Amino acid sequence: MREIVLDTETTGLDPFDGHRIVEIGAVELWHQVPTGRTYHQYLNPERPMPQEAFDVHGLSDAFLADKPLFSAIVGEFIEFLEDSKLVIHNASFDMRFLNAELEWAGRPTLPSDRAIDTLAIARRRFPGSPASLDALCRRFGIDNTMRQKHGALLDSEILADVYLELIGGKQPDFQLGVADHRNVSGSTEPAWRPRPRPERLPTRITEAEKAAHAAFVEELGAEAVWTRYD
Repeated sequence: MREIVLDTETTGLDPFDGHRIVEIGAVELWHQVPTGRTYHQYLNPERPMPQEAFDVHGLSDAFLADKPLFSAIVGEFIEFLEDSKLVIHNASFDMRFLNAELEWAGRPTLPSDRAIDTLAIARRRFPGSPASLDALCRRFGIDNTMRQKHGALLDSEILADVYLELIGGKQPDFQLGVADHRNVSGSTEPAWRPRPRPERLPTRITEAEKAAHAAFVEELGAEAVWTRYD
């Protein structure tokens, strides 16, 4: 199961008041484990940056002036998303901006049921308690000291950790998680995360086995579930 933890930064609160996305950050999860694969892009909003938005994320007009337009990167962005579920904190905000940008770029919009809203999950789990990203970091003991200002990629990486805690922890099936990893001298090591292999492992399936499987699937008919993953 592939999921994309996603965050955006914008020039304001509503795309239909003339506001635009200025940064997209996304982190790939595979079976609820970060793979190390990310997507990050700054964008030129083609409009001045309001002071109140600059105070949140620190992205200035000068910094964004030479960045691409959303329409120039929309293809690679959609390719990264594939058809995965999108894990977003306060999903309605980001989905509204993403769909406005997609519509302006002449692309299909994202259905609302693709979004998993961590804000809604947090409010259900902890009714009456603060549910901001910073508050959830404090609750789960997640280090967010680098978050001096909002940043889409950093916030996505932090949100990935928060999301995994919200759904039961990083190892929900075995409950083997520990607070940190210490070596024999007692020093704390950085938390380990899997990274993609530099080269794909060679297949162990023989050509004869492939042919036998193809023949078996063909016998099941066109409606067989196997045909959806062929």
